[in-house]
Amino acid sequence: MQLKARILLKADVGGGRKGWSDNQIIKAMDTSASMIYRTRKQLVEEGFEAVLAHKQRATPAVPRIFDGAKEAKLTMLACSQAPEGCARWTLTLLANKAVELDIVPATSPSTVARALKKTS
Repeated sequence: MQLKARILLKADVGGGRKGWSDNQIIKAMDTSASMIYRTRKQLVEEGFEAVLAHKQRATPAVPRIFDGAKEAKLTMLACSQAPEGCARWTLTLLANKAVELDIVPATSPSTVARALKKTS
């Protein structure tokens, strides 16, 4: 947001000021030409307030697979005895067992890792 505001201030030619060239802004702000182009375009199409406001997501965030109760079940499973023939639980084994026990309909080892990392 600050970068966009600075770009607009440096490019401003109103009130008798001579705005900076794109090359001067790129060097001074350590940014790209496309950033300057997108900022100016957004100013023209959507207005000043839109440039400096946080953009709403076009698509909603993906809902969490493991809520509080499901995380608790996963943690209890991870703390339990490892399956026969295994020295300890792996993330893949936990993911498969969570689906098998109908804790979640589907999951991946990386999702299990994030859930356990958060709770450990």
